[in-house]
Amino acid sequence: MMRQAMRGARAGAILLLGVFFEGCATHPDRPADEIAASHGLTREMVSGHGFDHRIYRRPALPAGSNRAKGMHVYLEGDGRPWETRYRIAHDPTPRNPLALKLMVRDPAPVLYVGRPCYQGFAQAEGCRPELWTHERYGSEVVESMVVAIEHILTPSERPPITLIGYSGGGVLAMLIAERLDGVERVITVAANLDIDVWADHHGYSRLAGSLNPARKGSLDPRIRQIHLFGDLDRQVPPWTIERFRAGNPDATFKSIPGFDHRCCWFEHWPWILGEAVLHSPR
Repeated sequence: MMRQAMRGARAGAILLLGVFFEGCATHPDRPADEIAASHGLTREMVSGHGFDHRIYRRPALPAGSNRAKGMHVYLEGDGRPWETRYRIAHDPTPRNPLALKLMVRDPAPVLYVGRPCYQGFAQAEGCRPELWTHERYGSEVVESMVVAIEHILTPSERPPITLIGYSGGGVLAMLIAERLDGVERVITVAANLDIDVWADHHGYSRLAGSLNPARKGSLDPRIRQIHLFGDLDRQVPPWTIERFRAGNPDATFKSIPGFDHRCCWFEHWPWILGEAVLHSPR
């Protein structure tokens, strides 16, 4: 009798786990939605160039306050483009969206802009696996994100913009800054800013169809660059961005002792961000 009860309990637990993982697979944007809801962010959809984008932001501030303080636009990492080394993910949305977590600790006016085909849009018209694998930093992705930001922050109301990108979002921040008017600052966190060296280091195929910031030269010198990385980062070892660093002599590069690719950005973000902005005046 006891053995039957234990079997029943085990079967019930397995069933519950199955339901949980099915729910996560069905609603890949649920972790981000829960973070946003718990911090009073609004959830919206905006059209880019051929794609829809999920955005999160704080409720509107009084007229003129955004322009005075500037707007911090957060860009997420790559998430899970691959389920295994040889199997592409059906939906690349990150289960633990660190850029969004950083954003909720930022007291400035903030905006989170999702990538094409992320946050539950992987099956939308126009989406294909290349857009979150080899073309994840391609012109099609960059242009759609630029248009999405322009739709939200129209030129007549656009405050000075700081682009803040985590991991692969930092690559996109550099590429977007080339095309988007009104950018005053780019801050990257643990970003693979030389995607060729990064791919070679890990034994990945190079990202054919993606743009490499290390091959594009420096940004307009009026745009301040601050690149943050952890000295213990094994996903993006600091030495992998040396070519990018040589091509951007006016940028600020800061290595933070004891940090890796994920630890401990969230815990210390208010202080790190304050220091980064303080040392990159307009």
